[in-house]
Amino acid sequence: MWMRLGFIFLYLLQMLPLRLIHALAKGVGWLSYYAVAPRRRIGLINLRHCFPEWTEQQRRQVLREHFYHMAMLLLEYGLYWYGDAQRLKNMVDYEDRHYLDEALAAGEKIILLYPHFTAFEAAVYALNQDVPLISVYSHQKNQQMDDQILKGRHRYNNVFLIGRTEGLRAIIKKIRSSRAPFLYLPDQDFGRRESIFVDFFGVPTATITGLSRIATLTKAKVIPAIPTRTADGTVTLRFYPSWENFPSNDVVADTQRMNDFIQARVCEQPAQYYWLHKRFKTRPEGQASFYKQE
Repeated sequence: MWMRLGFIFLYLLQMLPLRLIHALAKGVGWLSYYAVAPRRRIGLINLRHCFPEWTEQQRRQVLREHFYHMAMLLLEYGLYWYGDAQRLKNMVDYEDRHYLDEALAAGEKIILLYPHFTAFEAAVYALNQDVPLISVYSHQKNQQMDDQILKGRHRYNNVFLIGRTEGLRAIIKKIRSSRAPFLYLPDQDFGRRESIFVDFFGVPTATITGLSRIATLTKAKVIPAIPTRTADGTVTLRFYPSWENFPSNDVVADTQRMNDFIQARVCEQPAQYYWLHKRFKTRPEGQASFYKQE
């Protein structure tokens, strides 16, 4: 029942002007910062490890801004799922999209390197109206939520979803048989079995090597795409030139290159990177957990 009421709330909310939705997000973000203490704690731990040179006051200020951006993401889901498609397109601008368009026109296989910044849903829902996408999907435990998310993902009948449990082989097969770019979100901790340790902000971080492996097996170009929420609440999706000399014959160097690129983009807009998950959960042998309760 509560889930259904939440969907109704989002449906009604998307009818409001965007400025009012974002005004509400300011209140929700402020309240969540103080009310959701476990996530606030995780965010502060992450920021302490990534920005040790900052004062605690600076970290808390960035995290308060981050909660606001997360509230915007959540409250905009009604627009993503139910709102007018043109309205969504109008709130997303593109910068240097010619890097993607030229590769598509040339028939290239493409991997869009797409880290977890808070405007990622708004940008991808707009882009998917024009560009078919391949993406990996993790099913939700709640069936109602799972059904709604899948319905939203397929809203434009222009996406090919691969279950995370289907593995690398299914991803490779789909990329090879399709001209759709593969949307690659790499910056989560999937555990020791699937990862190697490379630096992220100077911290040895469990990082999957899929970008290098998939690019090798499909001969795809890697084109990074970074969404940024602007001051007026709209989103700019910036595309970068395809990476030269990638992949190399060194998977560790390739994976470090990816983390270095993401780190540079985080430094440009630290409040908009996703800080609330345990990015450093898996530690090298012998190292204590960063997140263990004192």
